Amino acid sequence: MPKIIGLTGGIGSGKTTIANYLVSLGYPVYIADDAGRKVMQKQEIIDAIKEKFGLEIFENNLLNRAKLAKIVFDNPEQLKKLNAIVHPAVKEDFKNWLTRYLESPLVFYESAILFESGSYNDFDVIITVIAPLEKRIARVLERDNSKREQVLNRINAQWTDEQRISKSDFVIENLNIDLAKQKMDEFLKILLIS
Repeated sequence: MPKIIGLTGGIGSGKTTIANYLVSLGYPVYIADDAGRKVMQKQEIIDAIKEKFGLEIFENNLLNRAKLAKIVFDNPEQLKKLNAIVHPAVKEDFKNWLTRYLESPLVFYESAILFESGSYNDFDVIITVIAPLEKRIARVLERDNSKREQVLNRINAQWTDEQRISKSDFVIENLNIDLAKQKMDEFLKILLIS
């Protein structure tokens, strides 16, 4: 059975860059956001979202993710409702995914909301990626073409770096990607021998 490692960090921290680096090294990495998008296309999930959030967030029977995001990122109670629908489906999808990698020494589960979802309890080790707030905002503005206020709303809907660090086994400060990769290499050596 592989060691299952949670990889997390706030929006714009660079956790996906670290996840992609791990993939380039040959490690299996489950990207929870991608899985969430996939499970949100399942009919039973669509039906549950329609029931909780109404038909106005659908256009031609397709979920308008931007409308849904505006609802949930501006309202923590609405976010909890959405998470209660999506997280159990993602958890089941991960269990199915994991069966393909039982021979791997390490597998990684990348998620921005590892702690908020409560799924952090399911992992052997947790790595948190952090970066200064302004650097995170700049990365997201460049990547998503968002407005600063939208980015701050998403940051404020997540745990703080301090909260994540307090429950993590390892922390990567991502000021410079080459240094962050070096730190990840150090952690991999520890994880492979422990």
